Amino acid sequence: MSMIYSPNIINESMVSGNVTYNTKNTNRNPGPIVEYQFFKVRPNRKLKEIKKVLLPERKKFLFKKLGCRFNIKDRCVVCGAHHIWDAGDELRPPIPLTHVSKGRPMRGTYCPKHSSMFKQFEMLEQQLIADKHGLEFKRYVPKPKVPQIIKRGPLVELTEQDIISLTGKGWEVVPPKADTVEAGEKLMLLLLELKGKIAQIDEIMGVE
Repeated sequence: MSMIYSPNIINESMVSGNVTYNTKNTNRNPGPIVEYQFFKVRPNRKLKEIKKVLLPERKKFLFKKLGCRFNIKDRCVVCGAHHIWDAGDELRPPIPLTHVSKGRPMRGTYCPKHSSMFKQFEMLEQQLIADKHGLEFKRYVPKPKVPQIIKRGPLVELTEQDIISLTGKGWEVVPPKADTVEAGEKLMLLLLELKGKIAQIDEIMGVE
């Protein structure tokens, strides 16, 4: 099985310009973010299963595994995909370890796909600890970032900080008066005000 995924991938051998991926465990290959589907049922078996997926790729020399293959900055230690994380990204993983949950820290990172699987791994660990001590476990669900102005919606109320900020810059904040005027009367008042403004404009244009 061979396919092209990204020019920033250094994984397996290059065959006729294509990247040959690992066909034994496709979960270790680069790709989009997907939820890992477990084959085991018991939580401790699930933990071992996903841990095998997240183990860093090893170097092979004469059928022996020596060191980690993708221990390079901004490269996924599992599949070798290149990825630079933003500081505030919720999926940004911690520093990978040689044995996933223990071992020496590595120079590489996880790609988005394997970072999401690492979140599943962490949740399973927390679930096992909660079950062991009889505590309630709450599943972590990442939320998309929403700008503050979109989160607030239309501005119909001012907070204390908004009023202080506006008045500090010279604005005069006046609360609206109670509307007791009927629609017809309000229309007449607006027309009279408009005629008065037009008269002011005519007077100024006449002076000039």
